[in-house]
Amino acid sequence: MSADPFIRLDSVRKVFRVGGAEFVAVQDVTLDVREGELVSIVGPSGCGKSTVLSILAELYTADGGTVRIGNDAAPFTPGRDIGMVFQKALLLKWRTIIDNVLLPAEILGLPMRESRERAGHLLEMVGITKFADAYPQQLSGGMQQRASIARALVHDPRLILMDEPFGALDALTRERMNLELLRIWKESRKTILFVTHGIQEAVFLGSQVAVMTPSPARMAAHFDIELPEPRTLDVKTTDSFGEYTRQIYHLLGMD
Repeated sequence: MSADPFIRLDSVRKVFRVGGAEFVAVQDVTLDVREGELVSIVGPSGCGKSTVLSILAELYTADGGTVRIGNDAAPFTPGRDIGMVFQKALLLKWRTIIDNVLLPAEILGLPMRESRERAGHLLEMVGITKFADAYPQQLSGGMQQRASIARALVHDPRLILMDEPFGALDALTRERMNLELLRIWKESRKTILFVTHGIQEAVFLGSQVAVMTPSPARMAAHFDIELPEPRTLDVKTTDSFGEYTRQIYHLLGMD
């Protein structure tokens, strides 16, 4: 993991204009992310967390501040270097699981023989190899999200943006997917930004947590999470875990 920031957001601001009115969605967001980190971004629903991801993906343009990803020695191309995972898996129901995973490789025009081999390895990594030729509607919600994670990784991006990817899952499946994500992150060593409004989820997953206030979103704080590794669900019973969650509740005015 490099000591230099892979991502730098400095005083980022985003304003949406609806009719004749202006709505400030993001105000003064500052954050450094080291390459190889899994950073949780936590805050109330509708506070602008997803807007920050969209700015990083160049789906939106910031109206103030600076956004930098990568460096001159390794230029960053969002279309090629970003993988996205959304709250819903958004798999194409007429394509098999492996063909869904291969979609980014097809769009980018990557060699299909190598891409298919990589897709097979990724399906093995996320634990759904035997469902490669199944269709999305034949899989549970958790399995579909595993496929969407494999799809986000198939073109070997440098950055994965995850927008509340487990929010629609039941509590037990969500816990399992948290553990799976940590395992996949350890194996892939990708930089991951994970948006959630779950405070415990943010602490459990993050090597760093960024806390955002209600709209207009400001960065209340960001700090490293130092918990025993490898992380298991037992870590949630420790004093350190409780202290981190209490700190976030305080920052959000919920104590």
